[in-house]
Amino acid sequence: MSVHFEERSGVIPCKTAWGSWYQTMEEVFIEVNVPPGTSSKEIRCKLGSREVELSVKGQEIFKGKLFGTTVGDEATWTLEDKQLIRIVLMKTNREAGNCWASLLEGQYAADPWVQDQMQRKLTLERFQRENPGFDFSGAEISGNFQGGGPDFSNLEK
Repeated sequence: MSVHFEERSGVIPCKTAWGSWYQTMEEVFIEVNVPPGTSSKEIRCKLGSREVELSVKGQEIFKGKLFGTTVGDEATWTLEDKQLIRIVLMKTNREAGNCWASLLEGQYAADPWVQDQMQRKLTLERFQRENPGFDFSGAEISGNFQGGGPDFSNLEK
């Protein structure tokens, strides 16, 4: 990451039956709760740039086309404490305006309030990266934040 941005601070998760997913400007995180004692040999995880597939103990958890594209070579999954699978996908489009509305096309969509909060968080992350000397710890985004917030690129410096 270009600036020290704590991706877990103010995380806006989209809850699902199997766990949750959330995002930063650069990454999408998927957390899947599995039965305690699950071993890595019982997990089948296929990560591509446009598709993802996860099965545990022969049961399909999810499978489908991702909402956006990712860097397939940089996708990872880990099994933590034999009860949580964490998948990390690197977005190809790392702009604040690239807020995924759902994890998969047509599946696991964020409700309107969650989507709004995700977009606010990505816009705040963008402002923090653009202004590394400022403290944004108590900041809230309001007004024009859709699509990553206002475009200041044409202003003279």
